Amino acid sequence: MSHSPWTLAQRAHKMNPSVIREILKVTEKPGIISFAGGLPSTETFPVDAFAEACERVLHGQGLESGRAALQYAASEGFAPLREWVAASLPWAVDPAQVLITTGSQQGLDLVGKVLIDAGSRVLVETPTYLGALQAFAPMEPVIEGVASDDGGVDVAALLEQLGAGADHPDSLERRRLLTLDLDPVTNPQAAPRFLYVLPNFQNPTGRSMDLARRQALVDAAARLGLPLVEDNPYGDLWFDQPPPTPLTALNPDGCIYLGSFSKILAPGLRLGFLVAPASVYPKLLQAKQAADLHSPSFNQRVVAEVIQDGFLDRHIPTIRALYKRQCHAMLDALKTEMAGLDVQWNEPDGGMFLWVRLPEGMNAIELLPKAVEHNVAFVPGSAFYADHADPRTLRLSFVTANVEQIRTGIAALARAIRMG
Repeated sequence: MSHSPWTLAQRAHKMNPSVIREILKVTEKPGIISFAGGLPSTETFPVDAFAEACERVLHGQGLESGRAALQYAASEGFAPLREWVAASLPWAVDPAQVLITTGSQQGLDLVGKVLIDAGSRVLVETPTYLGALQAFAPMEPVIEGVASDDGGVDVAALLEQLGAGADHPDSLERRRLLTLDLDPVTNPQAAPRFLYVLPNFQNPTGRSMDLARRQALVDAAARLGLPLVEDNPYGDLWFDQPPPTPLTALNPDGCIYLGSFSKILAPGLRLGFLVAPASVYPKLLQAKQAADLHSPSFNQRVVAEVIQDGFLDRHIPTIRALYKRQCHAMLDALKTEMAGLDVQWNEPDGGMFLWVRLPEGMNAIELLPKAVEHNVAFVPGSAFYADHADPRTLRLSFVTANVEQIRTGIAALARAIRMG
């Protein structure tokens, strides 16, 4: 074979395959119980509601005529859907701040394109969402993990990392002077472009920030001039109590907010949204126009048709009840099967995931093929770290397996751990 004539861009070398997508190929083996994928349960997809909405949209009985639904459309998104998003959020949002995206993953891509230069510092939680790391990586940033605990970002550690800790009484002035030189090569302490956070039922850990931590983070970020990118695909999936107010509600001008219809309706629609301050919205819109002109007109109109008249108020509680039952089944199985194994895990209050730490000396990547031999799969935690990965961690999703499969799968995982 002759030498390839194609020369890849430098950014292409920064792109990596999704570890999760590769693991999902393994789970296609018959008999595998998978706790790996971050997929919502297909039982939650409102098929009948969508069938009826499609009929209304296509035959002009809904919000617009069928022909308009099949035509090119505004890059900003379908106006009634943008208005619904703005009205649904717990702070004052102008629909002109809402951009409909092709899944919230596109929102991350647009944020990366607009805010990151090669060598820019970007801060993320430890650990963080793998898809965000993938979206930001082609822009060639320096991605730094911020120390985090069971309550999210450690604000004191963040301040220290940015040279603004309590032992630096002149730190704000130091930072102002430092950021006059924004070249990270000549000034490694150049101001980060943003901190990316998932405060509600985080992927991968399932943890959430309480209100006090949110306020402390927002106050520190505002004082430092550090923008926040708040990703909230799981916030509606609470079990008993809704999460505290969004970070963006506490400082709308200092945050970009990402949301999704994937976890509350269906991921195959590929619809999400972002809410951005006026200072950055136009550039995000231009990046969207260059990427795909607009998200699918038909999908937007169908979703707008489905969610009118309070449908989500009736539908989402059924998702919460299902996921709560499955989460509790997994927690019960862990308590039973992992007894005496020195395995640690958290107990999330919502979402789709929980986080496990293996005994001293074990490695989740090495454990995975042994677990697959026992017909169970998970995602090793190392993939979710920007740096200093903990090899003992792994992510379990409890939403796509039924209660019996959860019990069987956790028992199989325990057997694999015992075998080392």
